[in-house]
Formats: sequence, C-alpha cells, structure tokens
Amino acid sequence: MNKGELVSKIAEDGDLTQKQVDLVVTALLDEIKDQVAQGTKITLTGFGTFQKRDRKGRIGRNPRTGEEIKIPPSSVPAFSAGKQFKDTVKAA
Repeated sequence: MNKGELVSKIAEDGDLTQKQVDLVVTALLDEIKDQVAQGTKITLTGFGTFQKRDRKGRIGRNPRTGEEIKIPPSSVPAFSAGKQFKDTVKAA
C-alpha cells in the first residue's frame, strides 16, 4: 500500500474527502520527520516509537579491493513497534 492508497482507504472509512485526509497525513508525516531530525523521540501509544539514532564512525573494508576505509559517524531514523502493533501483526 502506498500513500495514495492509504489516503483513499482512510477517506472512505472516515467519510472524509481525499484532499482533507491527504493534508492531515502529509502534515503528520512531515512533523514526525522534522521532530525526529531534531532529536525528539515521538511515541504513539499502541503503535510505536520514532527516534533518531546515532551511529559511531568505524573502519570498514572495500569489498572489491580489501582496502580499509573510514566510515564517518552518522544519524539514522529508527522505528520500534509497540506491543499492540506487534500483537496485531502476530495474530494476522
């Protein structure tokens, strides 16, 4: 399911227009991205937690040449599913 299909399904289930739902979904996703980028942890009870995780720099190897390369530190987005979400998926 992509964003357009999700918007259509929510609009159908909620008796709303697709434009209204699209604005809300877009605003929600944009706010989650902005807050996580700033380092804020977002918890949606029953669904999960979005947060920023920092990776340390390390030494890696180029698989083609075997040469050592320095991999710089970086930040990545992370999601941890909540218990209710996990239980729903497990039961399906």
